[in-house]
Amino acid sequence: MPSLRAVRVSVGLSALVLAACARQSAAPVAAPSPTGATTSAALAAVPAPAATMPARAASVVPNPNAPKVLVIATGGTIAGVQNAPGTLGGYRAGTLTAEQIISSVPELARYARVETEQFSNVASTFVTPEMWVQLAKRINEVLQRGDLAGVVVTHGTDRLEETAFFLYLTVRSNKPVVVVGAQRPATGISPDGPINLLSAVRTAASPKAVQKGVMVVMDDRILSARESRKLYQRTGGFSTGDMGMLGVVASQGPEFFFAPVRRFGERSEFDLDGVDTLPKVELTMSYPGGTGQTFTTNPKGVVVATTGMTAAESATYRALRQSGVVVVTSFTSGENVNGGDGGDFPMPQAAANSATRPDSAARPAPAPAVPPSVSALHLTATKARILLMLALTKTNNPREIQRIFNEY
Repeated sequence: MPSLRAVRVSVGLSALVLAACARQSAAPVAAPSPTGATTSAALAAVPAPAATMPARAASVVPNPNAPKVLVIATGGTIAGVQNAPGTLGGYRAGTLTAEQIISSVPELARYARVETEQFSNVASTFVTPEMWVQLAKRINEVLQRGDLAGVVVTHGTDRLEETAFFLYLTVRSNKPVVVVGAQRPATGISPDGPINLLSAVRTAASPKAVQKGVMVVMDDRILSARESRKLYQRTGGFSTGDMGMLGVVASQGPEFFFAPVRRFGERSEFDLDGVDTLPKVELTMSYPGGTGQTFTTNPKGVVVATTGMTAAESATYRALRQSGVVVVTSFTSGENVNGGDGGDFPMPQAAANSATRPDSAARPAPAPAVPPSVSALHLTATKARILLMLALTKTNNPREIQRIFNEY
């Protein structure tokens, strides 16, 4: 059974949303959702429950000396509104504006002086690599402000881990950047967005969060953006596998127990000045009986999720490397740490036995030298693709790219 506080938050937020939609105070740029569109007029027609927001807001005493935090909104479920508020029904992601989201959590004023900025208002499946570049540039720009303690990015959870990892690699500041989302829409029963946002802002405002890299804060957990991943579509659905949880947000605020050691922030070599688009990198998967992916027009790079390749796959990806395509292998779980020195794909055992027979006439001719493959260490294939896209803005030498994969 939800707590009285949770019910009040849900009721108050629903009232705020309905009132805001009825006024049409700020029309967001929203993408269509599989659940169908909901108009402001339709929402306004739904009777609003008794509002408790004014009472809650009146009970909060703002802290005039609190750090400044900028909330950059991109859309997602945290800004989602339902067809039938207060139910378990469908919703449209990317509907509420940044200001509406912030207004629904008056407790933020106790911990930060919050500013807002609307970057986009879409479901995260509409986020593109070009948007990553522009978002990272904007964050790098605003973090040069001396009065700004940190940045929070609200984001849809479907693509949250990819955006967060891109920012981890390209935000060249040691100030805190926190990416946050929700698994339940703002008007749903017991929404998780308000408490997630509060935890994210408290983390971004904390001096303890400096030099921790870009983080994901969900369900009171502070996760390194390098390791965070969405495991399922319920609250508590974000994890970091075997490593990457940096701390928690407790009643007294964020508490850190670990810190990332690979390159990020001011130590990052990825400078986006002059970069507007990223090199094309494809993502493929190895499987029993597979023959490998071929392309009409070769991309700059390919990432293969694999635990081991068939002979046909090995031949296909070796040919791609020979043609100048950089090929990266990533263990399907993202947990593997073997490798890191590049090399060729292992030769299938039958072929290896044939190649080592003493009968020189049966021995095949030596294969021509090909550029080595690159191994991803403890990275999912989707994140290996992002790192390869950035690496290719600097070099197409697979040995240098392996160095990059070993350091980030």
